[in-house]
Amino acid sequence: MARAMTTTTASSRPTLPIAIVALALGAFGIGLTEFVILGLLPDVAADLAVDEPTAGWLVSGYALAVAFGGVVLTASVTRLRRKRVLLGLIGLFIAGNLICALAPDYGTALAGRVVAALCHGAFFGIGAVVAADLVEPARRATAIATMFTGLTVANVLGVPLGTLLGQQLGWRATFWAITAIGVVALAAIALLVPGAGDRPAGAGVRAELGAFRSGQV
Repeated sequence: MARAMTTTTASSRPTLPIAIVALALGAFGIGLTEFVILGLLPDVAADLAVDEPTAGWLVSGYALAVAFGGVVLTASVTRLRRKRVLLGLIGLFIAGNLICALAPDYGTALAGRVVAALCHGAFFGIGAVVAADLVEPARRATAIATMFTGLTVANVLGVPLGTLLGQQLGWRATFWAITAIGVVALAAIALLVPGAGDRPAGAGVRAELGAFRSGQV
């Protein structure tokens, strides 16, 4: 009888909205593009005719752009609707990876990495808020964790597979694949994340930057 009650309770537990899977897919693509370059640096350096330390700026440049974009870009879109912002950020992600895939030289590839990185912090910050708003308060932590599962899967499975793809078919093939993932994530967010009742991404630039007055922040 206890087993039957447990089964009934588990089966009656509401499932998470499919929209959160769309957000997780976006997180997967962003996590993949951040880290997959590490295993491809020798191939990228050889193809773009630079040494490996110089090619390493494709990693460092991305990281610096994440730090910049996470603050500045997030603050600059606070008056826009969250879904619209997410779609714009994924569009930026697609554009950056497409630039990398087509890059004729090192400078263009670095520019593509910077463009792709600008969406990183803002997507995770706003995406987490959207995920939390899709469920009742008691399940918000689960919803946010589910979205961030995309980042975890990117590190555990996506990066090794992306590196293997790049080593077998050329590093550009990996960035073409990431671009395709971005297109799928864009379509999924457009179709699955509800727009009704959507609110601005934040409370204004001054209020957002005012968070830095908090010692905890």
